[in-house]
Amino acid sequence: MKRGKFDTLVPTSRLKSIKILAGLLFLYLIFMSFEIPLVLRTGFGSLPGDGFNGFLGDAFSQQFMLESEQDMAEKDAPSRPSFRVSKGFSQSSRFRAPARRMREYKKVSGLAFHGGLLNSKDGFSELHKSAKHAWEVGKMLWEKLESGEIQVESKRKAENQSESCPHSIALSGSEFQDRNKIMVLPCGLTLGSHITVVGKPHWAHAEYDPKIALLKDEDQSVMVSQFMMELQGLKTVDGEDPPRILHFNPRLKGDWSGKPVIEQNTCYRMQWGSALRCEGWKSRADEETVDGQVKCEKWIRDDDSHSEESKATWWLNRLIGRTKKVAIDWPYPFAEEKLFVLTVSAGLEGYHVNVDGRHVTSFPYRTGFVLEDATGLFVNGDIDVHSVFAASLPASHPSFAPQLHLEKLPKWQAPPLPDGPVELFIGILSAGNHFAERMAVRKSWMQHNLVKSSKVVARFFIALHGRKEINVELKKEAEYFGDTVIVPYMDNYDLVVLKTVAICEYGVSG
Repeated sequence: MKRGKFDTLVPTSRLKSIKILAGLLFLYLIFMSFEIPLVLRTGFGSLPGDGFNGFLGDAFSQQFMLESEQDMAEKDAPSRPSFRVSKGFSQSSRFRAPARRMREYKKVSGLAFHGGLLNSKDGFSELHKSAKHAWEVGKMLWEKLESGEIQVESKRKAENQSESCPHSIALSGSEFQDRNKIMVLPCGLTLGSHITVVGKPHWAHAEYDPKIALLKDEDQSVMVSQFMMELQGLKTVDGEDPPRILHFNPRLKGDWSGKPVIEQNTCYRMQWGSALRCEGWKSRADEETVDGQVKCEKWIRDDDSHSEESKATWWLNRLIGRTKKVAIDWPYPFAEEKLFVLTVSAGLEGYHVNVDGRHVTSFPYRTGFVLEDATGLFVNGDIDVHSVFAASLPASHPSFAPQLHLEKLPKWQAPPLPDGPVELFIGILSAGNHFAERMAVRKSWMQHNLVKSSKVVARFFIALHGRKEINVELKKEAEYFGDTVIVPYMDNYDLVVLKTVAICEYGVSG
């Protein structure tokens, strides 16, 4: 038999490939012959009531207009697809999704702590102990709140609380020393606030028990020169050491690494977070920035003379008109017995530290702390403070004056929970003293028609605060607005995840 011209022109291996592709195309056409009628019958997958009853022609024949915010608020939610396959399908069938009900509103979370977790020998035992302590303290405090034991005390404090919020504060070195090395910021900080410290580090001195170095011999000493500047929450916790919202610790000499470093961290209830150490190397290019600034700038290590060489090269290239950018390496920003000007400013994403006009480091904000909580500046260590200035401070303190920001009107109250299923449940993490922030949420998207009709349910989840008077106001807020669930443990940076667990428990408990 003669072979066709096509067979003679195409190799055998390629001819087999063409036949396979043709077979796949034939199978695809058969599949589409079954799929297209189904699409035509279902109207391109649209839901009933959406206005798309036909195929593409019907959809695009309608006039498409952008709706205003008011129109969107008044618009009903799209109807949910029915779980019924046909009228004859039994309601008791196991294939039908069961109707879910949420429990009646409760202002206290049903989350419970199990002490048996403390028996585990893994790396989370310390976290379990911290959680146990937070639950015990929180339970005791909540019982006092329920019994009204601290109600009178909180009222007495509220009557005497009428402090002003200065725009700026200036202290000389002697005034700062007389105030126990603390500058009180009555209303905390706000975006754009900045504090400037003018000081001079001491010469290094010998220490036999340094906390920042490791000694091989007990009789051995190490030369140490270091100081710390801290933003503290003086009003956050009663009867305990204030939390260190920003711990800035330059170690000129004496660090265990043998190099001058800058260490930054936070501390709450004697629990330190993960330290950010700047050791003279610039942060990696792929590392997260803070308001566009790197977390650590580069400086010259081992006290070499590259700085003078870099400055000379920079001036030479400037004189001859070279446009190529020349990087300048600066030494460690602090030196013994040399005056410095340090400025810490509050940005959108974190704190920024400049020394003598140059950016040195940036520290991102950490969960559990807000700018208004930083109500004190503390400077201590091997340093002489010449002056301290604070400017661009907030004019008011909303979190400590809830009566000024909580509008107790019926229209801001949450609607009752429905007996039937809801379309969406939203859990909102919040801090106890954020009265103004919660009020802003109630006045904004929580007024949407879907929320007011209880098709969408939103609840704030809040742990107990360290200040008793804030907890009293928090209890009143939860009872009036009906949109707050209190998780009965003392709020802690390391235990924020418990609020997330409480959200899940609340959502599935009904």
